[in-house]
Amino acid sequence: MRVDPFFVSNLAQSLDQTQATQQQLSSELSSGVRVTSLGQDPVASGEDALLLNQMQKDDSFTQTSSLVQGQLQVADSALGSVVNQLTQAISLATGANGGTLNASQLQAVSGQLSGIRDEVMSLANTSYMGQYIFAGGQTSTTPFSLSSTSSPATTTYNGDSNVNLLQTPNGQTIQLNVPGDQIFTAGGTNDVFAALNQLVSDFASGASTQTTVTATAALNSALNYVSQKRVTLDNSISRLTAATDAVSAEKLQLTSAQTNLMQADLSQISTQLSLAETQQTAIEDVISQIGSGSLFQKL
Repeated sequence: MRVDPFFVSNLAQSLDQTQATQQQLSSELSSGVRVTSLGQDPVASGEDALLLNQMQKDDSFTQTSSLVQGQLQVADSALGSVVNQLTQAISLATGANGGTLNASQLQAVSGQLSGIRDEVMSLANTSYMGQYIFAGGQTSTTPFSLSSTSSPATTTYNGDSNVNLLQTPNGQTIQLNVPGDQIFTAGGTNDVFAALNQLVSDFASGASTQTTVTATAALNSALNYVSQKRVTLDNSISRLTAATDAVSAEKLQLTSAQTNLMQADLSQISTQLSLAETQQTAIEDVISQIGSGSLFQKL
């Protein structure tokens, strides 16, 4: 009977392959991961890389969203306080416009309005994490400064008109700020500081009721304008929250998809491992018989 000269060599290779298979299956069984290298499943590895890339983008957006959401909330809160201060100023001015107050009382009203103006300026110079939120792109520059060398006093905006935008993973663009010159010094009857400075000066100098009524009307218009700008920030907060929720939901879906793609079928692997162990035992038995010469005696 003719014997294959490569019989022993083939047995050794089969044993090595069986042992390697057992090691791989044991690793998958212990880790629960089906694919640990590109060569095992190039298609699955490629899909996994795409999933990981999108998950990293989602994580990056979520981190950025957390930071800018805090900034938007601080800006919204500041404008809410500005609205309250301006409402108080309008109430004071309206009460003083009746023509019944004497010069000393009008001076007192002027002082109160001056305090409100200073508080509004402090709010307009609000910073968040070391950056001024109403300075446009000049976040390291104090946006507003006051000069009292003239009457009425003048308020200067030192920032710029840059609007910061954030793009969501699905391509939406969200406005993250409103520059201060678009809120507090917009010009005309929408100029908060011009109206406040005028009222402070008018009541201090005892200007005519007609003059103070006109300045009060301008401040009321400026208040409405600030409220409109606050709506812009409120809309941005709502859109950012919705986008963040959508990204978080997508991250969960991607994680689930990656798990389904890469996780091992433990039941199937256990069966395959058992078969590999049986195969190894059979090969080792054959090799053992060769070593003792019993196999060739049978042949």
